[in-house]
Amino acid sequence: MKVYFDASRPDHQDALRALWSATYPDQELNGLISDQWKEMGWQGRDPSTDFRGAGFISLENLLFFAKTFTTSFQQLLKKQGGKRSAWEYPFAVAGVNITFMIMQMLDLDALKSRRTFVRSVFLQMLSENEWAFDLLYCVAFVVMDKQWLERNATYMEFNDVLKSTRAQVERELLMDDVLRIEDMPSYSLLT
Repeated sequence: MKVYFDASRPDHQDALRALWSATYPDQELNGLISDQWKEMGWQGRDPSTDFRGAGFISLENLLFFAKTFTTSFQQLLKKQGGKRSAWEYPFAVAGVNITFMIMQMLDLDALKSRRTFVRSVFLQMLSENEWAFDLLYCVAFVVMDKQWLERNATYMEFNDVLKSTRAQVERELLMDDVLRIEDMPSYSLLT
């Protein structure tokens, strides 16, 4: 069941502050509604309006990524590496879209879930590692950025890149020798 982001909840506010601190440890946040959020790739001054599609878990995914794979997170945030296009994807909003893509791929957003093979494989991984969803999110983010660079994509191609990211993530999850997220070939992209 999706937990919607609720800007009035102190724990949700704290998670936003924690994301800011993990992303910009040397920069003080002026407020939960501030132009500073645009630096991270939110659409406006209030990041809470961007969580509609994926809910609170998308914030948790970004925070996990920032704390667990700091180098990869910062490289993607700052668009380091590769030949970047003039009109890049907005980092934070891309992260929310990746959470939503994974929820759809695993059929987690439906009221009555279908039993797909990729879902079954993932649920087995999740039963053995409570962080499997967060790890899959991090892998999907770096895969998306890699494909973005390989295609020399522009913002208008974001949905196409997201579709091909989903296809690659699904293929890797279903490989015979992939028993954990860490076994996925693209996991090696994380630093």
